[in-house]
Amino acid sequence: MAYSSLPAMLRGLLLTLLCAAAAGCAGAPAQEMSNARQAIKAARDAGADQVAPQTLNEAQSLLEQAEASLQKGDYKGARRSAVAAKGRATEALSAAQPVNRKESG
Repeated sequence: MAYSSLPAMLRGLLLTLLCAAAAGCAGAPAQEMSNARQAIKAARDAGADQVAPQTLNEAQSLLEQAEASLQKGDYKGARRSAVAAKGRATEALSAAQPVNRKESG
């Protein structure tokens, strides 16, 4: 392997990696949307609507933004909002869990 062919090989490798990364991000964020919905449901079931209503409302709003982005074909925006929705729902769930532990203990 000659030194002069090394840059071409590196360019080929870089191009391959970029294509693989782009292919992974190209599809609709079905899993992220599902994760967000499940996290919001779990938070509601745990009583987060009573303990952390603002955080839970933010999660719901982010999920609605994700759904709107998905309808427009903005998969990147939908994915970003869905992940944020799951994060907010998880925060709401965490806020509700200490309350549930006190009630059961």
